[in-house]
Amino acid sequence: MSPRLLALTQGDPAGIGPELALKAWVLREPAALPPFACIADPGLLESLSRRLGLDVPIVGCAWHEAEALFDQALPVIALEKTAIVVSGHPDPATAAGTIEAIDRAVAAVREGHAAALVTNPIAKSVLYAAGFRHPGHTEYLAHLAADGGRTPHPVMMLWCEDLAVVPVTIHVPLSAVPSLLTTDLIVETGRIVARELASRFGIPQPRIALSGLNPHAGEGGALGEEDAAVVAPAVAQLKALGIDASGPYPADTMFHSRARAGYDAALAMYHDQALIPIKTIAFDEGVNVTLGLPFIRTSPDHGTAFDIAGRGIARPDSLCAALRLAARMAAHSESRLP
Repeated sequence: MSPRLLALTQGDPAGIGPELALKAWVLREPAALPPFACIADPGLLESLSRRLGLDVPIVGCAWHEAEALFDQALPVIALEKTAIVVSGHPDPATAAGTIEAIDRAVAAVREGHAAALVTNPIAKSVLYAAGFRHPGHTEYLAHLAADGGRTPHPVMMLWCEDLAVVPVTIHVPLSAVPSLLTTDLIVETGRIVARELASRFGIPQPRIALSGLNPHAGEGGALGEEDAAVVAPAVAQLKALGIDASGPYPADTMFHSRARAGYDAALAMYHDQALIPIKTIAFDEGVNVTLGLPFIRTSPDHGTAFDIAGRGIARPDSLCAALRLAARMAAHSESRLP
């Protein structure tokens, strides 16, 4: 096993994932990237590299050969399930290869061939059209991580050097948030965040700040009862567990620079409450991190961008940040091993 090698999936092959993988390899030295092997169709990468004028040598290999090849060529673990790909034109015929890449990347990490998993973006609609039965990428990873009938509870963290923020409820309508938001859910999310900030980010006693759900964190009940009835009890329970938790705070005052200096991660109650600040601070460099899995997974904080795929203009900043963070998390995890 190489403790440094990362497993990178190609994502939806008609999106910008393959282009980002090529550009990340080109930037490997100035961007200080760890070695990675891309699970992809080598022919697709070769043709895309030529078309975009990137001049990336592609070498198919086995996992144990990848790190030694990385300085001279992009190591590729060849997919068995391939299809004709037209950049910018998603096709359900490519879904099998997309899923195969995820399966093989997870297997590589769990079998010790790679230190962490980095995933390029997929298109759920394409997978659904091919019969995919999981709500999304993260839920599928949790399914693959199931052990003895127990499926882990994945938690989405958005990260950059200046902010780590976690939405407690994620891809649900805003109207559904109050009914889905429970004290138990907040506590479980906070426990996972605190545990992994310590074990994978090297923060021994992480500080977690919780936002309120309503404007002004409810204004003493005048603007909603959920903050006093649901969020505040969760803060108390997290404190009782020995976690340095505080709040609920008005969300509109949580994300300026002085406020961010007071915590290591923020728990927001719904999707946009978390993603607006991270994308404002680090639109091009944000990283999506999945906590709660038995392996490390990071991803660029953007989608497939079919509208610009294959045009050579996609920026690899977020993928480069995801690769660096995955290596950093793996190093912290290794340092804690007995």
